[in-house]
Amino acid sequence: MDQSAAMRTQASDPAAARPWLASYPPDVPEEIDLSSVGTLVDFFNESVSRYPERPALESFGKRMSYGELAAHVGAVASWLQAQGIGRGDRVAIMLPNVIAYGPILFGILAAGATVVNVNPLYTPRELTFQLRDAGARILFVLENFGRTVEVSRPELSLERIVLVKPGDLLGLKGSVINLVSRYVKKAVPPFRLDGAVSFAEVIRTGTARPPKPVEVTPEDVAFLQYTGGTTGTAKGATLTHRNVAANVVQCEVWMRSGGLGRNAEIAVTALPLYHIFALTACCLVMMRLGSCLLLIANPRDLKSFVKTLKTRPFTMMSGVNTLYNALARHPEIRGVDFSKLVFCVSGGMATQAAVAKAWKELTGRPIVEGYGLSETSPVVTVNRLDIPEFTGTIGYPLPSTDISIRDMAGQPLPMGEPGELCVRGPQVMKGYWNRPDETAKVMTEDGFFRTGDVAVMQPDGAVRIVDRMKDMVLVSGFNVYPNEVEDVIAGHPGVAEVAVIGLPDERSGEVVAAYVVKADPDLTEPEIREWCRERLTGYKVPRHVEFRESLPKTNVGKVLRRVLKEEVAHAEGRPG
Repeated sequence: MDQSAAMRTQASDPAAARPWLASYPPDVPEEIDLSSVGTLVDFFNESVSRYPERPALESFGKRMSYGELAAHVGAVASWLQAQGIGRGDRVAIMLPNVIAYGPILFGILAAGATVVNVNPLYTPRELTFQLRDAGARILFVLENFGRTVEVSRPELSLERIVLVKPGDLLGLKGSVINLVSRYVKKAVPPFRLDGAVSFAEVIRTGTARPPKPVEVTPEDVAFLQYTGGTTGTAKGATLTHRNVAANVVQCEVWMRSGGLGRNAEIAVTALPLYHIFALTACCLVMMRLGSCLLLIANPRDLKSFVKTLKTRPFTMMSGVNTLYNALARHPEIRGVDFSKLVFCVSGGMATQAAVAKAWKELTGRPIVEGYGLSETSPVVTVNRLDIPEFTGTIGYPLPSTDISIRDMAGQPLPMGEPGELCVRGPQVMKGYWNRPDETAKVMTEDGFFRTGDVAVMQPDGAVRIVDRMKDMVLVSGFNVYPNEVEDVIAGHPGVAEVAVIGLPDERSGEVVAAYVVKADPDLTEPEIREWCRERLTGYKVPRHVEFRESLPKTNVGKVLRRVLKEEVAHAEGRPG
């Protein structure tokens, strides 16, 4: 088929064209067998049966085997059932990556309930909104964040609050960790939550009796995963067991094609498990492969993080651009043994070429970039694991996944033209929780989810993200994509981090503005502009350059352009 014919086929029926299939690894199927995909409870039980003695979780130097994890999961499920929790009830988890997360996560699912993941750094306002919207009946929360819950409690209908300590389930060492957290680091602000139950009590009472069998079906809701989505307001993406389990299988066949899962892998798990990327890609997929999750409770504490990495060789790692960048620049990182590292995956935000290059030089391994959203469980595309170098693309759609690049009217575009990336597959959410109006906005008539991201498909089917549609800057009628400008500026050796936004301008409508964190204290604005002029068309060169000590980020490390725009607008006395 010639190129023009291929373009016509892609435009008329992108799902049928599927040019990416020719680029698949030889042992990856075009489709997964959806009829054989069970529930996440099934998956967990299968992993326990296959790997009972293997370490499943590691935290603060202590390990928990799959068999030990299963016993704690049964205790949590039994306790929840004693509270009257069953199929369809919502139970919230407000924890960082401590070892208790695993038993609580799988215990909720085993009881037939739905997990509501909560960011521990939420303000009382944010916490109140999410728990009320989800209708959560029980909350598991790290005691460090008890004060937030105390402030929110009068407006909530929680039946039970369970207080978790960072050292729970870690034996004598855990007691020391708890004392240090409370009295040395003073990480537990004073709070009062009358009637709260300790997690230790949950385990003690739950262990006294086995949980009752619960018939969990693939159509039951496994997670309410809250996200700003493509329209800005917080909504719960309703993810069924089938959605997430299908995504686990899609990722599993891709990972096994690259040789992973043959050995007892150690997966560095620094991204918070309440985030969908870590939840599926770092936890559920890794445990499906029988891996041990090396849990990092506070990845922002880079000194402690690097110290943990030095304790033993590890084989896999997941992260976002800012995390890889920070680690590669850390003065003690070269003391880490990367000899066993076989796989590094990045998602959540665009990975900059300069960061990928620095990471490859440090570790000898390229960053394998993927793409996904909360609404897609999350993985949609991923690069092949055998790439020798960072590709700059988000890779190929997973098996049983269709993608379509469409214009503003929803019509498919020819190959190579930028448009909105739309996704269809078993991993796409059931809809937004109790928000049929918002669900209708993001679904096409033929069943594709509209991501809000601008993308281009290459002839081999690989997809390149251009930028978020809402972040695009319009300069005198020309489209400027912040990702491109950020990638160029990040390549300057004097730049540590950068974010690009558009500012209003009377003459051109908008101008490009760059906000830079220095790696070289002597870096100047003229140097940034000259660097850009040599590499970008004139209208893409930042008219405004400002140096900052830091950039606003999510707890995962994703730069928040929207917050940056609001801060700048507020400083200038205009609406955001």
